Amino acid sequence: MNRIHQIDPIQSTGKSKALFDAVQSQLGFVPNLMRVLGNSPAALEGYLGLNRPLAAGVLSAKLREQIALTVGEINGCDYCLSAHTLLGSHAGLSAGDALAARRATAADEKSDAALKLARAVTLQRGHIADTDLQAARSAGLSDAEIIEVVQHVALNILTNYTNNVARTVIDFPAVEPAMAIAA
Repeated sequence: MNRIHQIDPIQSTGKSKALFDAVQSQLGFVPNLMRVLGNSPAALEGYLGLNRPLAAGVLSAKLREQIALTVGEINGCDYCLSAHTLLGSHAGLSAGDALAARRATAADEKSDAALKLARAVTLQRGHIADTDLQAARSAGLSDAEIIEVVQHVALNILTNYTNNVARTVIDFPAVEPAMAIAA
């Protein structure tokens, strides 16, 4: 059960209604995370305002989902792991790819380096070693890609923390909790 109220999009008005309508038209439904964020139209708008431009960035949808899984695993966000496992399958991730991403690994060298960078940024709270950055560059990541990896880490930390605080009810096919996978 949620610890923070979810706003019903049908009952919303004004700015919240416009934001919920935009999410509904894009995804076909309004996920519980958005309903929680909708308690503050500024918070929902802020999230969407970072998410939309990054979706048009240089990183592929597949890699963005892999990063979300890496960060979600580190932060123990079962809501995000469930959501991004489903969204990742739509972006071309197999079940094995999704599980590997939760462990910050990928089959191709460049994606693997991006996930290792995402893991380092998350664990070190941005204070990564020079060797972490050099490893990303050596695998072929451009500065634009590196910056977008960092931005996706920040975006996913935002949703991980929101869901962990709210204990948002999972409205995607639930995946096995993070701690169970590690065992």
